[in-house]
Amino acid sequence: MKWAVRTWLVALAALAVVAAACGQDEGGSGGGATGGGIEPSKTYTSIGEPEGELNLIAWAGYVEDGTSEGGEKYDWVTPFENDTGCKVNVTYADTSDEMVTLMRQGGGSEYDGVSASGDATNRLIAAGDVGAIDTSLFPEFANVIGPLNPDGGTNNAHYVVNGNVYGTPYMYGPNFLMYNTDKIKPAPTSWDVVFESDSPAAGSVTAYNSPIYIADAAMYLMTHNPDLNITDPYELTQDQLDAAVELLKQQNAMISGYWALYTDEIDGFVQGSMTAGTAWPINLRYTEPDAHVAAVEPSEGMTGWADTWMISANAQHPNCMLKWMDWTMQPEVQAEVSDWYGAAGSNVDSCQATKDFVQKLYGKSAVADVDTIRYGYCGNADFLQSLYLWKTPLPDCGDDRGNTCTDYSEWTQKWTEVVG
Repeated sequence: MKWAVRTWLVALAALAVVAAACGQDEGGSGGGATGGGIEPSKTYTSIGEPEGELNLIAWAGYVEDGTSEGGEKYDWVTPFENDTGCKVNVTYADTSDEMVTLMRQGGGSEYDGVSASGDATNRLIAAGDVGAIDTSLFPEFANVIGPLNPDGGTNNAHYVVNGNVYGTPYMYGPNFLMYNTDKIKPAPTSWDVVFESDSPAAGSVTAYNSPIYIADAAMYLMTHNPDLNITDPYELTQDQLDAAVELLKQQNAMISGYWALYTDEIDGFVQGSMTAGTAWPINLRYTEPDAHVAAVEPSEGMTGWADTWMISANAQHPNCMLKWMDWTMQPEVQAEVSDWYGAAGSNVDSCQATKDFVQKLYGKSAVADVDTIRYGYCGNADFLQSLYLWKTPLPDCGDDRGNTCTDYSEWTQKWTEVVG
């Protein structure tokens, strides 16, 4: 594992510090409301009669009902509605900050749940915005890939805190390097193509428009400026943060546009204004038909994300939400999401289910493309452990440096300096 997992007690203490320091942060740039994190504000231990409605916050592409352009063959919502009687309503968000803000609207009762990434989950847990769950309600936990499994997993700190489980694992994937194969030759092997001023992509670089992208710069510096002694791209002292920000300011002169909505990057590559930058699997999936692009895993490594369905501590439709969480753990559901989104399901049985789904849609010859699209990472614990998964920057460094690291509110300030 590339970055050390801090002990639960240290993690909880740090989360409490962030929550207390930031107070009610409606902008989502800090830890959130005071009060919590050490013990769940609510634990859901049973699933009762469905309430007939479900209000979700999600990443685009995570809640498909067959009505999206190009996604007519993908529908895991309608079968759920028919089975449970829960009418699904979804609000899409482009960043984790948006998700945190939305989850706190109306005292946390407007939405029943959220598909949160690791840079949002710990903020929501610390503030008491989301509830813990009894894992025995969800039989598919037995099939969750090892690193994400709540029982002894090594990459589960984003949703397992102090032994309490806050949500059900959904999809995971890398932030890889996507590039235009016609304009960037030879194929890049390093992130230097997006950070160094002599890059052939200068003037057409793109980057993800979020403070968490600072970690990508820090990861690059781990290799190219080892004197900084960065050991974890999310645990940065002030000097380390400043160095990453300086690199991002240098990169800014090379940027043709930042993206948050994934279709903005797709449009940029198709139109030719973008030729290299960090991308999600879904970006590659839907850029390929209209532009000559490929993706690589650079030598310095990759950041990534593991998304979790979390239930609001103040859910108005808790039974529908718990049923949705169980539904989205099913291998057949994750197989549809995987093919539509290009990500990997947390349920290891979804790997074969994805191949079966692809064969059903496109024929046997298409099955070989599944491993190519996924980098072969579905069910690959080593690959998952190699990613620097998004997590919330905290004052506690997770090592003998103590509380000398910078928190997410500082990252947010610095990101504003970068993008203007």
